[in-house]
Amino acid sequence: MAAAPDETALIAALRARDEAVFAQLVDQHSPALLRVARGYVSSREIAEEVVQETWIALLKGIDKFEGRSSLRTWLFTVMINIAKTRGVRERRGDDAEIAAFTGGTVDPARFRPAGQRWAGHWKSSEQPSPFPDTPEGSVLGRELVDVARAELDKLPERQRQVVTMRDMLGFDSGEVCELLDISVANQRVLLHRGRAAVRKALEDYLAGCA
Repeated sequence: MAAAPDETALIAALRARDEAVFAQLVDQHSPALLRVARGYVSSREIAEEVVQETWIALLKGIDKFEGRSSLRTWLFTVMINIAKTRGVRERRGDDAEIAAFTGGTVDPARFRPAGQRWAGHWKSSEQPSPFPDTPEGSVLGRELVDVARAELDKLPERQRQVVTMRDMLGFDSGEVCELLDISVANQRVLLHRGRAAVRKALEDYLAGCA
C-alpha cells in the first residue's frame, strides 16, 4: 500500500524536524497507539514506554521511510514490533489455536451451523434487537458507548486488537492482517466474534433498561 499523496508535505516536514508538525502527529496518533500497545504488554506504564519508543523510532527512521505504506501503517508496524521485542506478552499459537481461543463469547446456537447457506450468520429468530431511535436516544447512546468500551476491554487479546483496529481506528482488513500477521480468514473470525460479544453486551444492557 503506497503512501497517500497528501502525506508528501507531512513527511517532508518530519524530515526537516518541524517540531510543530511532530507534536501534532503525536497528539493525533498516541491514543490509538497506546490502545493497541496495551494489548501486547502487561501494564499501561509499559504500553506508554512502547509508544514513546515508537516516536523516537519515527524520528530516527523517517529519513529512510520509502512510502511503501501509509505513514500511519508504518507507525503502527514499528510500534507492534517494539511491543513484541519487550517480551512481555507472546503471541498465542497459530491461526487454528487463536480461532479456538475466540469461542464462547456468544451462544453458538444463535448462528447458522456449518453446511447451511450463510453459515455463521445470525439465525432469523436470533437477529439482534435494533438499537432505539427515540428522543432520548442521544442520552442512551452515550451510555451505550461506555458499555461497548467496557466490553471491548474484556475481550480476548486478539479479538480486542482486531475490533479496535477495524472499528475504532479505521484500518481495513488487509492492513490488520499485515500488522497482526494473521490470515484473512482468522481476521474475519476474530472480528465477527468480537463484534458479536460487544453486541450481546449492548443487548443485555438495553434489556435491563426496558
